[in-house]
Amino acid sequence: MPGRKTIALTDSGSEIARAARAELDARYATVPLEEADVIVALGGDGFMLQALHGTMHLDVPVYGMNCGTIGFLMNEYSADGLMERVAAAEETVINPLAMRAVAQDGTVHEALAINEVSLLRAGPQAAKLRITVDGKLRMQELVCDGALVATPAGSTAYNYSAHGPILPIGTDVLALTAVAAFRPRRWRGALLPRTAKVRIDVLEPEKRPVMAEADSRASVGRVASVEVGTDRDVAHRLLFDPGHGLEERLIREQFV
Repeated sequence: MPGRKTIALTDSGSEIARAARAELDARYATVPLEEADVIVALGGDGFMLQALHGTMHLDVPVYGMNCGTIGFLMNEYSADGLMERVAAAEETVINPLAMRAVAQDGTVHEALAINEVSLLRAGPQAAKLRITVDGKLRMQELVCDGALVATPAGSTAYNYSAHGPILPIGTDVLALTAVAAFRPRRWRGALLPRTAKVRIDVLEPEKRPVMAEADSRASVGRVASVEVGTDRDVAHRLLFDPGHGLEERLIREQFV
């Protein structure tokens, strides 16, 4: 995009990412994160999530280059023409999920998730969950290994591994997906409006403990209930090479 002049580099700390950063540092003028027009993140998808969470207060777009094993949120790595690629990049804006988890001891834990909020059994027995959407009880009892609420951006991550649907970017829906549902056995999940407020209560929490996670980074053990909803006041800005944005990647992933 025109007018962008300064970049800051951040890397995952892996050997490949550190080598890439050294190469780019030698070829381009860089500035500290707080002074940059664009942040260039070097790593895999996990590090991109970390970079987005860690820099959201700067309101600066992030251009990722893949130096990891998975790069769904990343562009292809190349040291050539970086400034031109950044200038031509297309921006995608995504809103994260806000998680409010209440632990069994009454403590409240809040976190944001770009991909998904997940509840997973934390003991040998299956979890028993009760699901309420916008104040209306939708499922009295789900016996499963867990459940998750995923954004379109996160629909190809853990959600997809749990056989959840792929959601195109721009779709105003969330995926509510069961993880190894035992009863109802055939229940795979539901598509919900992006405005939906989901509450999941843990039944028999002492006997069947459950943990909650936001993007697999903010973890809360032994939860009693979790509330999830889109936080429209927070916007993450991602940059992609033309023709290789999230929308195209989500469509392409369904034909692999």
